[in-house]
Amino acid sequence: MGSRQLPGSVIVISTADWTQSGWTNNQHMAHELARQGFRVLYVESQGLRSPTASARDIRRILRRLRKGLRLIRRVEPRVWAYSPLVLPFYRNPWIRRLNWAFLGSVVRLLAQLLRLQNPILWIYNPLAHELMGSLGESLTVYHCVDDLATVPGIDARLVVPAELATVNKADVVFTTSPSLQVRLAAIAPKKTHYFPNVADYGHFSKAQTPGALPGDLAAIAAPRIGFIGTIKDYKIDFDLIEQVAQARPEWAWVLIGAFEVAAPEALRERFSRLNVHFLGERPYAVLPDYLRGFDVVTLPCLLNDYTRSMFPMKFFEYLAAGKPVIATPLPALESYRGLHAVCSTAGEFVDSIERMLAGELGLEKQAMIAAAQENTWEGRCRGMLERLQETWDSR
Repeated sequence: MGSRQLPGSVIVISTADWTQSGWTNNQHMAHELARQGFRVLYVESQGLRSPTASARDIRRILRRLRKGLRLIRRVEPRVWAYSPLVLPFYRNPWIRRLNWAFLGSVVRLLAQLLRLQNPILWIYNPLAHELMGSLGESLTVYHCVDDLATVPGIDARLVVPAELATVNKADVVFTTSPSLQVRLAAIAPKKTHYFPNVADYGHFSKAQTPGALPGDLAAIAAPRIGFIGTIKDYKIDFDLIEQVAQARPEWAWVLIGAFEVAAPEALRERFSRLNVHFLGERPYAVLPDYLRGFDVVTLPCLLNDYTRSMFPMKFFEYLAAGKPVIATPLPALESYRGLHAVCSTAGEFVDSIERMLAGELGLEKQAMIAAAQENTWEGRCRGMLERLQETWDSR
């Protein structure tokens, strides 16, 4: 018997807003699903932690209110984004039920307006198991890209049982790191599949071609040691960066990304007398221009419960840019050791960077680029759809 065609629409319940500059797996997959012919309703983050009185959280709330009042907006030819208005009291079970009931009613209405028939429900937020079975979905995917229970500020007492319910109820489960795969496959081995994060090769390979550098980067003297990604306390090893910067003051560290740390001014002051530059967020479209100006790119990650389950999206983006990569020993990158340098201490970082700058480390640029070409969002999405098709056909 031949294959039945998958339904042509997808509802994505995300953990990230569409407009944030550093795209996550959430936006990339929605974009690629649309490129491959699906109509996509992208439901932006519903929140996983209670907001604080910080200026950053207040700005987020105000942005969400402005976007939420618009109900729905077309962000790409086949993608529509909706910013849900939720009450941010996640520990209260009555508030959670009210939020999910309201969100479900709005999503059902939007699906009718967009004529999304028998959609595939694609979940990133495990708390969204409350919606499963209520949206007329034909298939449900749980796409696990982080160990959310280990993120500071998120209540593990809510996330852990919610994820268990989501895995048990989903038709297909995708994971992005070996650690996540082992944990979730222990719950549902037959329907859990490992697909690591990948990169938009066509976009980031632009860094391989000559071109002008952004003015703020050009003003910083080379050699430049780069990092691109959200700057968070529980991800970045600031002690490591400080020690390397002190050991080699002639090297300029350039970090690009949203500054989401507990004490931003104190951190800036800590590095103010070192050759370390925090440039802030930059639009996704210009990130290859910044990568072009880096001599070495880094993943100076802390090793903790969160990062042990993380597959950094920047890895293949760095490879696509053709830049030598140095990283702390992240478990998810263990099988890619031949494509990057792995260092645990500041001394090892200094030694490897010196050898990279001298072209003596032995990493083969063509092998790095070939690996990036083989790990694209187009190929990753196609592989996932094959798994969905197998599940669909077996029904």
